[in-house]
Amino acid sequence: MENPLGKLFAIGGAEDKGVDLEKGEMVRNNLNFFELGILRRIVEEAGGPDKRMEVITTASMIPYEVGENYLNAFGKIGCTNIGVMPIRNRADAMDLEYLERIRTCDAIMFSGGNQLRLSATFGGTQFLQVALERYHNEENFVVAGTSAGAMAMSNTMIYEGNASRSHLKGEVKITTGLGFMDDVIFDSHFEKRGRFGRLAQAISSNPSCIGIGLGEDTGMLIKDGNRMEAIGSGLVIIIDGHDIRHNNIADIPEGNPISVENLKVHFCEKGNGYNLKERKFIPEVMHEELFKKTEEIK
Repeated sequence: MENPLGKLFAIGGAEDKGVDLEKGEMVRNNLNFFELGILRRIVEEAGGPDKRMEVITTASMIPYEVGENYLNAFGKIGCTNIGVMPIRNRADAMDLEYLERIRTCDAIMFSGGNQLRLSATFGGTQFLQVALERYHNEENFVVAGTSAGAMAMSNTMIYEGNASRSHLKGEVKITTGLGFMDDVIFDSHFEKRGRFGRLAQAISSNPSCIGIGLGEDTGMLIKDGNRMEAIGSGLVIIIDGHDIRHNNIADIPEGNPISVENLKVHFCEKGNGYNLKERKFIPEVMHEELFKKTEEIK
């Protein structure tokens, strides 16, 4: 399959979405956004503030509050052509109005909340098929997601896993995500919620994948389904399991500690990059025009 022409933004989140999944309780305070700089970059890559943006709040338990916050946040950077899709179930996802809107917008943004709600609502629907086709075939189409919205972007998705028990086999639950990328696993709120062990277990179980741990107010811009650029104020941690040697995860009983040798880890700050196919850390991402000239020379 050819590389996708669209652009992907996977963002680590920073705002509460109405529920703390690890504590199992509703949390309605601190609905604050990651810094507007990341939103500005999304708008820039989509083609500017006049482009049509659609915010999909399906993952959240408080979709209308979250939607209003996005309208306000995008409005602060001059975007007024914004819509909110508070899709709650699979019947909503099949609504002709929403199908028309996903066909005609320039960018979509999946909010945070519960990533399993995203995969269960959109998996196998025409809505998702249209979004995937546009991402693969349209050069400036942007797909963005924060927190759960980022975690659901890959084909392999963590949907549950308490960070304090993530070193024990079976504590990290994995299912199929929305499928905008293969061979990666995203995790969010990475440093703040201590999720290194969670992503490490996911990669130990799926060593053909690259783990991408997204800090808050931090993300990865991914072009060609391959070239990644860290954006925002924090860290993105890459976990590469291709060179694992010893790995006991297939042989031990559920609930026992895992033992893994030779996981490779990279820390990426703003401006660093990573090429997935080559599994290569890039100290400084080239500007787009310089990249094109380099490709022409080749």
